[in-house]
Amino acid sequence: MAAAAFLRRSPAARVLLSPALSSRLVASKPHSSSPAPPPPSSKPASTKTFSIYRWDPDSPSTKPHLKDYKIDISDCGPMVLDALIKIKNEQDPSLTFRRSCREGICGSCAMNIDGDNGLACLTKIKSEASGASTISPLPHMFVVKDLVVDMTNFYNQYKSVEPWLKRKDPQSPDKKEILQSKADRAKLDGMYECILCACCSTSCPSYWWNPEEYLGPAALLHANRWIQDSRDQYTKERLDSINDEFKLYRCHTIKNCTHACPKGLNPAKQIDTIKKLQLGV
Repeated sequence: MAAAAFLRRSPAARVLLSPALSSRLVASKPHSSSPAPPPPSSKPASTKTFSIYRWDPDSPSTKPHLKDYKIDISDCGPMVLDALIKIKNEQDPSLTFRRSCREGICGSCAMNIDGDNGLACLTKIKSEASGASTISPLPHMFVVKDLVVDMTNFYNQYKSVEPWLKRKDPQSPDKKEILQSKADRAKLDGMYECILCACCSTSCPSYWWNPEEYLGPAALLHANRWIQDSRDQYTKERLDSINDEFKLYRCHTIKNCTHACPKGLNPAKQIDTIKKLQLGV
C-alpha cells in the first residue's frame, strides 16, 4: 500500500511504469511468522473487588489502610496471586508482596486472605458473588511494607532448634552415606514437607502473645523432624533444649496451625509427640 501511494504521488514513477504494471501492484502481506493478534475474549466481564492492606514506611504520615482494587477476573488467572500480579502490572506498581515459585513450594506468598492464612498461589479467587476479598499481611508480624512482613524472628526460632543432622560418631574414612531403613524414613513423613511459610505460627494465639519465648508450631515441627531422625545422635540434647515452660509448653493444642497449613501437615500432632517424649510415654 505504501508503494502504491508513492506511485500515485510521484510523477516520475508514473512515467517510468506502465499502467499495466502499476495495476499489478498489491499491498504486502504480513510474514507467516508474524504473531497473530490474540482472539477477543468470549467470556463476559466479571468484576471483583480486592481490599488490600497498604502501608508504606516512606510515608509515615499515611496510616495503614485497606485500598480497593477492581479487576475483571474473567481476564485473570484463577489464584489470588494472579490477581495481585494483575493489579501490580495494570493498576498500581507500588503494591508490594513476596512471590517466587507460584507452585506452593517456596512459601514466599504467605498472607492472610479473607481471614485465613494461606499461600496466594494456592488460594483460588472466590466468585464475584461472594463480595470483596480482603488481603492482609500475616497477623501479629511486623510489616515491612504492604503485604511483606519481617521474618527475622521466625527464622531465628527455626535456627535455634539446629535443623541439621548432628552426629557423635566420627565420620567413616570412606565417607559413606548414613543408611536408613524404609520404616525409619517413613517416620519423617508429615514433617520434612514443611516449606517455612509461617502460616501455622502466625495463626497461633500462643505465638501472638509470646513470639519471643514460644518457638511456635513451625520450629517445633522441625525440632521433632530431627528428634525422629534415626541418623541423628543428639536426641536427648534436642529434647532437653526445648523442655521449657515457654519454648514448648505454651502450646495449648488449639490446632489453628493444623487448619492453616497449606501443605496439609499437622504441627499440633508433632508438638504432642514431643510432649509425650518429654514424659517418657
